[in-house]
Amino acid sequence: MKYVDNGKKVEDVKIAYVGGGSRGWARGLMSDLAQEAAMSGTVYLYDIDFAAAKANETIGNGIYDREDVLGKWHYKAVETLEEALQDANFVVISILPGTFDEMESDVHLPEKYGIYQSVGDSVGPGGIIRALRTIPMYKVIAEGIAKCCPEAWVINYTNPMSLCTAALYAYFPKIKAFGCCHEVFGTQKILGLAYQEKYGKFLEREEVNINVLGVNHFTWITEARYHNEDLMPIYAEFVDKHYEEGYIVDSSTHWMNNTFVSAERVKFDLFKRYGVIAAAGDRHLAEFCPGEWYLKDPETVKAWKFGLTTVDWRRDDLKKKIEKTEKLLSGEEKFEIRVTGEEGVRQMKAILGLHPIVTNVNLPNQGQIPDLPLGVVVETNASFSPRGVQPICAGPLPKGVDSLVRRVVYEQQLTLEAAITGDYELAYRAFANDANVNIPLKDSRELFDQMVKNTAKYLPDYAKIK
Repeated sequence: MKYVDNGKKVEDVKIAYVGGGSRGWARGLMSDLAQEAAMSGTVYLYDIDFAAAKANETIGNGIYDREDVLGKWHYKAVETLEEALQDANFVVISILPGTFDEMESDVHLPEKYGIYQSVGDSVGPGGIIRALRTIPMYKVIAEGIAKCCPEAWVINYTNPMSLCTAALYAYFPKIKAFGCCHEVFGTQKILGLAYQEKYGKFLEREEVNINVLGVNHFTWITEARYHNEDLMPIYAEFVDKHYEEGYIVDSSTHWMNNTFVSAERVKFDLFKRYGVIAAAGDRHLAEFCPGEWYLKDPETVKAWKFGLTTVDWRRDDLKKKIEKTEKLLSGEEKFEIRVTGEEGVRQMKAILGLHPIVTNVNLPNQGQIPDLPLGVVVETNASFSPRGVQPICAGPLPKGVDSLVRRVVYEQQLTLEAAITGDYELAYRAFANDANVNIPLKDSRELFDQMVKNTAKYLPDYAKIK
């Protein structure tokens, strides 16, 4: 890695992409890198599906000479994790832990017990079981980083975000890792739209300065300003106006036709309950709250105007992405250079000293949220610069919200310990304590045992149960 043009550009950067066969996140990274002229280098793509990584190698290298590509990157698919990680400057992790078969159990088996999940990857029965099979994978990745590139900065995109990031630190305490999530960005956009509705001027996300705190997918905005103007009263008026019918951010789509779109009614309801802004999408927020609030049954979900993302939908979506890959490889379609809204490339650029930024990120608690245990992974703003990634003190959790967040933190601590030690009874305690597992203890035990069995091949200590 070297700096040129008086430190205005950096060349020969090595990025290791773990999960480099991705047909979504990887293509987004390619697009973001292509638009950043101040960085160039090589992206090493590692994936257990080597053919998928090779496809991304071909697609990525195919855009190198295009006139609209400012950032010049080579892509190289490799067959071992070690080759990808060796001497990397940055490591990006975006993997699917297991297959859609395991996800089917995570998301849909609880429905037989009256438990509905809108995502099933962060909390709830699905999030806990997903964590149990993901954390052993992160042990391998963390140990590989410790061996091959201990000074690399590691960016995690995999869910459950908090536990994946925590696992990296558990297995390699000196790691320099953080977790990235775009959910807060959408709430900043809503604040910009609320301002536009009142004054006629839309605020770009960078103009909406916020104080954010909580855990991933259950974050809260306690302050929001445009220059010196307090945006909280404006948001309160916006919520009052749109509470009953909801608000569609993108008028070109509708929550009934898109499983990822909502009418923001959960977000508005939580604001009315607690007086602070819930800063994630409704699908995620609902899963952190007591099940009877928003996820009691499909009819309740429909009334709150969001959707349950089914695994069948994900399977169909994968088919479409595979078809698109074939079209890109054959030349039938041209790779689209687009603005993704993700901040990974901006964060790399800031760490390299090219343009410091402040943004929300997931890091171990060093006191940025003083009323949560030290070491647990929390989400707050942090400063990105050549000094590294330094969390910014966000203050204590708002009253009322604090009890909901602490419950989740307790569950995550138990789940992490269970995955590391193989003591799955600890995981069951987390499972039975979850806000959505409001069923008799006998049923929760039966459900947990079956879900663990369905993912057993990813659990190195499963045999101990017998």
